[in-house]
Parts: sequence; structure tokens; C-alpha cells
Amino acid sequence: MGTGKQYDEEFKKQAVKLAKEIGNTAAAKELGVPKGTLGTWMGKARAGEIDTGSGTRTPEESLNLAQQLQAANKRIKELEKKNRELEELNEFLEEASAFFAASRRKSGK
Repeated sequence: MGTGKQYDEEFKKQAVKLAKEIGNTAAAKELGVPKGTLGTWMGKARAGEIDTGSGTRTPEESLNLAQQLQAANKRIKELEKKNRELEELNEFLEEASAFFAASRRKSGK
């Protein structure tokens, strides 16, 4: 069971920065923090839940984020194109439905 010790946000930020520089194990040992706790903070920092400030990402992290952004933008464009196609199809079907409804009324059925 954990000790329930609370760490302030500034301590977490500095711990994450240190871990990026010297590694999780060394930083945890130096700070007297459980390695799992530091790992959790590292995950939160990657997810953007802990703001470590600008310029604290490694080149690999920056590249990964850029690739994720590029993939997300590509997906958005694909979805927008599909949405336009579906809107056009829906409009066509509405017009066809109105046409057949009108012709049915004219024939008296």
C-alpha cells in the first residue's frame, strides 16, 4: 500500500524534466520517489496533463507528435470528403423521394 505522499505540481514538472535528462531510474533514486510514480508522471507529461513547458520534448517525442498531427489532419480531410459525399447523396435521395411522391399523387395511387 502506498504512503499517500502528495507532491506539488512544480515538483512533478522538475522530476519529469530530470527524468528526461538522466533517465527514470536515476531520477527516481535521486529524488527519492518510487519509480512507478515517476513513470506515471512521465505518462501524464506525454499526454499533456503535466505541463513541463516549451522546449522540454526530445526530438523523438517531437517527431512522434508531428507524425500524429499529420495523421490526424489526413484523417480529418478524409472524413470531410466522406461527409460531403454523404450530404450530396442525401440531397439526391431527398429529390428522388419528392419526385416519386409527386408522381404517385398525380397517378392517384
